[in-house]
Amino acid sequence: MKAAIFRGKKHIELGQRPDPTVQETTDAVVRVVRGCVCGSDLWYYRGINHHKVGSIGHEYVGVVEAVGEDVKNLAVGDFVIAPFTYNDGTCPACRAGFESNCEHGGAFGDGDNDGGQGEKVRAPYADATLVKVPAPADGFTDAQLASFTALSDVMCTGYHAAVSAGVKQGDTVAVVGDGAVGLSAVLAAKLLGAGRIIALSRHADRQALAKEFGASDIIAERGDDAVRAVLGLTDGAGVDAALECVGTDQSIETAAGIVRAGGMIGAVGVPLYEKFDYKTLFWKNIGIKGGVAPAHHYIPELLQHVLDGTINPGRVFDYSTDLDHITDAYAAMDERRAIKSLLTISQP
Repeated sequence: MKAAIFRGKKHIELGQRPDPTVQETTDAVVRVVRGCVCGSDLWYYRGINHHKVGSIGHEYVGVVEAVGEDVKNLAVGDFVIAPFTYNDGTCPACRAGFESNCEHGGAFGDGDNDGGQGEKVRAPYADATLVKVPAPADGFTDAQLASFTALSDVMCTGYHAAVSAGVKQGDTVAVVGDGAVGLSAVLAAKLLGAGRIIALSRHADRQALAKEFGASDIIAERGDDAVRAVLGLTDGAGVDAALECVGTDQSIETAAGIVRAGGMIGAVGVPLYEKFDYKTLFWKNIGIKGGVAPAHHYIPELLQHVLDGTINPGRVFDYSTDLDHITDAYAAMDERRAIKSLLTISQP
């Protein structure tokens, strides 16, 4: 099968991988319909973070092609959303709703597992991992397929930021980061009832989408200037919750600086901090919670919102291509010509 292969810094190419097969009785093989490039993929693409050399991609939706004999809840032909991590559904972490921390799980496109930037994927623990989407008689629209793909990671990750920060009806919320996760966090805050949403963004296209998703205010400044601007908007009080969706020293320091005393930070940016000092939170009684989003836990709830038209997270995809042009998909995001790249790999 064709698959995107990571060879090293700034080196992604289309290559060949063996077709995956059912290896365990709980496996399924999924033909990928849509995949995408994640902002976290850019860390190793740019040489900032390590990744194995080989088949990649952790976000995908598709059609079940084969199942192991112990798979009971899925059948060949089912359309499924794959969370970016797989899980057994039985360990203490899974039972607590944190499937991304499964004792026996892992991530797609990592280790020996093929990723979603390819034609097929073997999904371990298929019953516990894959989420079936009921197929309408007239099929899915392209917009729905894009939104299903967003549920594989970024929408759930943005939602995790908002849930971790305890966003509730009427809250004033700030979102630090205007990538696909940050924009999804804006959408999540709106879904949870935030009364005011301040999006920190300096890119016109992302500002426009943030407003479409529910942002009431836009702050273009960064660093200390951003802190002053947000405090100015809130009469010096700060926000009830800050959703940190980047993972740099500057972004977490900004989040710490704009939250009111006793407020919360929901942190989902992969932490690349080198200097951040927890004491800045301690002295203001600010809480911080977050981490790797348990996407499987959130997908059923968010899927219903997509199906009934309440949310359209697929709008974060502003660049679309096919697997043959995977290098263009990465370059568009790396060069900030795209918020997020969607890959059309096959049809449902």
